[in-house]
Amino acid sequence: MRIVFEPIGAVHTPYSEKAPRQPMEDDESGEFLIELFPLYRGALRLIDRFRYVYVLFYMDRTGYRGNAAHPPGLKGGSVGLFASRSPHRPNAIGLDVARIIEVVDDLRLRTSGLSALDGSPLLDLKPYTPGDVKPDANPGWISGYDETSGQSNQE
Repeated sequence: MRIVFEPIGAVHTPYSEKAPRQPMEDDESGEFLIELFPLYRGALRLIDRFRYVYVLFYMDRTGYRGNAAHPPGLKGGSVGLFASRSPHRPNAIGLDVARIIEVVDDLRLRTSGLSALDGSPLLDLKPYTPGDVKPDANPGWISGYDETSGQSNQE
């Protein structure tokens, strides 16, 4: 089976070579802008009624590196690729949830921080709604990992 995606636009960020591992809502390193191709004029209508949006993008400057991931701070340990948020995946699809700051015009959307490199192909946008929250979600193996310091809390 062959699956083909066509970009619907581009993600613009201040990151040309290295992006953060996770989006930071309060990132002030530059502007974050979603730009749709003209074919999608009008597709942002009423998106400003939502506070957040899912941003799906193609991580076009990364590559698959096998079935194990080595999260920083795990003291040399590894986890299965699909138990990680590593960008090095068989299908390099990025997924961020971003705050909608402003609908600039009918093709551009300013958002909070994203984890995409500048110029990443945009695959889709979907509104984030209160029903998307799973109150019983847990941190899994990350419970022993402090993302702020990048250090493992487990011995």
